[in-house]
Amino acid sequence: QVQLVESGGGLVQAGGSLRLSCAASGLTFSNYAMGWFRQAPGKEREFVAVISWYGSSIYYTTSVKGRFTISRDIAKNTVYLQMNSLKPEDTAVYYCAADYRGTGTSVENEYDYWGQGTQVTVSS
Repeated sequence: QVQLVESGGGLVQAGGSLRLSCAASGLTFSNYAMGWFRQAPGKEREFVAVISWYGSSIYYTTSVKGRFTISRDIAKNTVYLQMNSLKPEDTAVYYCAADYRGTGTSVENEYDYWGQGTQVTVSS
């Protein structure tokens, strides 16, 4: 079956960096757009970043532009989220998701598979 497993979360001070990884199995990774979403305590889950299935379209939510970078390694079936200049407001559970032949959407319902999430906590 399809599995998406996130890792790399943790506790970091404001201004620090983390790199999240999402390892996919049970699917043809190159056929999927891969997105990152996050959910802060008491808030709805929100879109963070996405890379299209063909790899050349990348989108970010405004609040992370210039600080976060999404990338993928098809050989490793893994998508990454490099997070720099972290702020306390970036604290959330981060989820990766897969969208078959997706061109890069922020709409949750378009995604076919989801991981279990990894906690990111940024202290001030």
